[in-house]
Amino acid sequence: MAAARTLLYLIAFFGGSVVHVVIAFLGSLFSVRLLRRAVRLWSGYQTFCARWILGVGIDIKGQIPAKQVLFALKHESMFEAIDMHRFFDYPAVVAKLQLAHIPLWGFAARRYGMIFVDRGGGARSLRQMVGQARQAIIDDRPIVIFPEGTRVRPGQRPPLQSGFAGLYKMLGLPVVPIAVNSATCFPRDGWRYFPGRITYLIGEEIPAGLPRDIIEARVHAGINALDREDAAVSNHNRG
Repeated sequence: MAAARTLLYLIAFFGGSVVHVVIAFLGSLFSVRLLRRAVRLWSGYQTFCARWILGVGIDIKGQIPAKQVLFALKHESMFEAIDMHRFFDYPAVVAKLQLAHIPLWGFAARRYGMIFVDRGGGARSLRQMVGQARQAIIDDRPIVIFPEGTRVRPGQRPPLQSGFAGLYKMLGLPVVPIAVNSATCFPRDGWRYFPGRITYLIGEEIPAGLPRDIIEARVHAGINALDREDAAVSNHNRG
């Protein structure tokens, strides 16, 4: 059953994504408003397909603050990367530079205002990231970063990428960590997806201005708060 649902989901979601990406690209040429709407509709379409084809529900625990903060998220699957554009209103999401080279999508993503980072670019890359993030603050957009840098398997807790601490220090914003256990339904290993519930656990706000070791420890703990449940369910699915 999981295999059949996965195949149907892949056909429906990626087939529909082509239409949304084309609309987003056209919007990026003629209308930023159309671009924003297309991206939000694409994000909602993913949720629709996950819900009605795979049987995936979403729970949100905690409250998203109304003021400007830096949101730091766990990254276990492609799901939350796309879902951010439904979860937040017009977010500036930090992403790896390679994604900007995807045909059509990359151009639209730049126009949308995603913050692309060259992980090997050193101080120059950090300055560019901070500059774009500051513009997002001026535009009153939420800033979203995946501080571990890449998708990880359930229970994995790699150290935070150095760019997070630099961004935190130079922006002077408080941080809200968000744990997510999307790999219980969208595991990185294998190709099958599974029904279940994806939980976003919104942590307590962490103040600005903390030393690097303290902010990294607190954010690391916050984004990994669902570790045990995540790993247990994922192991059950693989079995």
